Amino acid sequence: MSDSDAPKIIIDDDWKSSAQAEKEKLVAAEKEKAEQAAKAGPGGLPEQIGFKELLSLFATQALMYMGAIPDQSGRAVVSLEVAKLNIDLLGVIQEKTKGNLSAEEQEMLDGTVGELRMQFVEVTKAVEQAAQDGTLEHVQMDPSNPGMGSGGAPDLSL
Repeated sequence: MSDSDAPKIIIDDDWKSSAQAEKEKLVAAEKEKAEQAAKAGPGGLPEQIGFKELLSLFATQALMYMGAIPDQSGRAVVSLEVAKLNIDLLGVIQEKTKGNLSAEEQEMLDGTVGELRMQFVEVTKAVEQAAQDGTLEHVQMDPSNPGMGSGGAPDLSL
């Protein structure tokens, strides 16, 4: 077999550089993740709690009680009273911090409150529709279990 008959190997340098760039991105992402974990205190919580974490706390609670986050059993539990309470608390923060937040914090707060209020209206409509359709299940939550339900008031499961 002569040299001209031998199969030619073509090396795609663009592919190599793309793969190397992707590898570098992954390494950078892992490094950033490790740095974030190092900044977190015991149990993965941040060492310093700030405004962003406060907003996240209330927003998560509101979403959970609007059925967006399932409970331990995997079911979506809706307690509109508790969801509204958490949204209203964010509204109080919005009112009391007016003029005292950075532009970024104000934008984050306004966006969060606005979005949660819109979602609350949509969930309320969905609950009303489910009640009319007969697909709504009333569940009595255990009042002795803190964080579950609103003091024993009936919650809804969709």
